[in-house]
Amino acid sequence: MALEFTTSYIQDSLEVFRSYKRLAERAMEQVTNEQLFAVLDPEANSIAIIVKHMAGNMRSRWTDFLTTDGEKPDRDRDREFIDPAATRDELLAHWEDGWSRVFKALEPLTDADLGRTVTIRGEAHSVMQAINRQVAHYALHIGQIVFLAKHLGSDHWKSLSVPRNQSAEYNRKVAAGEASQR
Repeated sequence: MALEFTTSYIQDSLEVFRSYKRLAERAMEQVTNEQLFAVLDPEANSIAIIVKHMAGNMRSRWTDFLTTDGEKPDRDRDREFIDPAATRDELLAHWEDGWSRVFKALEPLTDADLGRTVTIRGEAHSVMQAINRQVAHYALHIGQIVFLAKHLGSDHWKSLSVPRNQSAEYNRKVAAGEASQR
């Protein structure tokens, strides 16, 4: 799905966040419950751990976004990397809670808010800088989720973008109006 053309940084950021969220969800749908918790090596994180970390980060960064430090005093970041939720449903409930905080914080903002100051770990950031920081952070982890899901589900993987060796056919379909641009 093509992103809508806009000149609003806030609206564009919201669509980028929604796009990344959908990408990760489409990847997670392709793995089994067991694969969500699979670890490739002792230093690696499972999809479930990455989701737990992202949800913890989202809760901390986006709760009272404009009025409190983005690193909440009750956040225990180190615990985000152990003992993920026990089930897919529980894991996805944390995922949804985190994303709801992102959208609840951003949706009421306007581009006039971009220069306002927020703090993260005691450091001042403009709202735009804080958003950029989180877009980059979430893109990194969603890339990890997609990589792990593709690796773990390789025997039945369905491409999340243009399938390998099908670019010319995809471009033909887009030009003919038979496929949407991604």
